[in-house]
Amino acid sequence: MEVIICSNETKVGEIGAAKVAKLVAEIGSHVVLGIATGSSPLATYHCLANLVASGELDLSMASAFALDEYVGLPVDHPESYHATIARTITEPFRLNPARVHVPDGDPSRLDTAGQRYEAQISAAGGVDVQILGVGANGHIGFNEPTSSLTSRTRVKTLTPRTITDNARFFGSTTAVPRHCITQGIGTIMEARAIVLVATGELKAAAVSAIIEGALTSMWPGSVLQLHPRATCIIDEAAAGSLKLTNYYKQVYANLPDWQRLAVDTN
Repeated sequence: MEVIICSNETKVGEIGAAKVAKLVAEIGSHVVLGIATGSSPLATYHCLANLVASGELDLSMASAFALDEYVGLPVDHPESYHATIARTITEPFRLNPARVHVPDGDPSRLDTAGQRYEAQISAAGGVDVQILGVGANGHIGFNEPTSSLTSRTRVKTLTPRTITDNARFFGSTTAVPRHCITQGIGTIMEARAIVLVATGELKAAAVSAIIEGALTSMWPGSVLQLHPRATCIIDEAAAGSLKLTNYYKQVYANLPDWQRLAVDTN
């Protein structure tokens, strides 16, 4: 796994956007993006939107697949991921809304929702660049601890920790939906490249487990150790529990020019 440590959250956003833009340039205009919600990728999305606005990045022909959606939350609810993605990604990235896909969280259609979403991803040729955040308990998507490392898109029950963490978006824990539909870990791992971003001291334990810990379903993100093109971009606070921080910095500082990003991490 490539590890890039930045001085602060702003730099994580800049480096994250530069990494995604570099991958998009390699793949071409019909790139298929995997998009995460939550607070972790917001700085990266802001920087990507700036690249689009300046004409340095063209995503007009891109497709996008969201990682997850709450079950039973109306799509026009401001905290549904349908609405969140339209607000923070589709419009700023100038994506064609017809090419932006979100799992179906309607309770009346859940029995086939996972299979239908998997079919949509397959029909698009698979995800080229998957953007990820990570939960404090190590979840990626909404694949909570003990999720199968080969799982596909399905319904999951949120843990009390995730409900508490997400209450800030809803005003209280009681307003947070208890279930979600999420891409599985196996689905996520089929992306051709993965860019995970994480910031803040609260993510330090998860980051340490994902990068330096054992491969285990108790820390679902640790599966990224098996991916051939996974990059983890973090700030100093999120890197606080890592043992090999100086080594990761040394590796990045000594990359050949063609592998380096045209953005400073400091």
